Amino acid sequence: MRWEALFDDMEAQLAAVHGAATRLDVAELTRAERATVGLVDRLRAARDTTVTVRTAHGEPLRGPLVDSAPEWLLLALGPVQRALVPTAAVVVVGDLTLHAAPAPGVVERRLGLGHALRALARDRAVVRVRSAGVELVGRVDRVGADHLDLTETVRPAVDATTWAVPFATLEVVRSG
Repeated sequence: MRWEALFDDMEAQLAAVHGAATRLDVAELTRAERATVGLVDRLRAARDTTVTVRTAHGEPLRGPLVDSAPEWLLLALGPVQRALVPTAAVVVVGDLTLHAAPAPGVVERRLGLGHALRALARDRAVVRVRSAGVELVGRVDRVGADHLDLTETVRPAVDATTWAVPFATLEVVRSG
């Protein structure tokens, strides 16, 4: 009987060591997988959930995440108001889910900031643009490779100024 107890004890110790090694392996694999997750992957997984986004110079933007792509995200700020935020302008995101979406498809990877801005230009929507702390109100007339042209609407047509706004300084474009 003493031998059986000794062997049982040795088997229990071996099982405990094996269990601990397995837990360490799982923890290491989990950390390694988390290291591959990008912010845009988490943003895509948070679609239709309410998040808070802050840019360097602006107030918090809070609302359901309507859509996102590698270069931008779109928030609903009200029934008709939307905020297009370049991911490069995002400083922090609050209330973001811990989940991550799988890698985007080829088409989604190609939907750059210019694509979203061209849709606003096509719709002739009046937008409020914040760029490096400067606010402009107008219509997006043209979208280039790295900038947009915004013509102010607050002045009469003859005095309206058209501003070239580099994508690199763009913080948020609000519509509605």
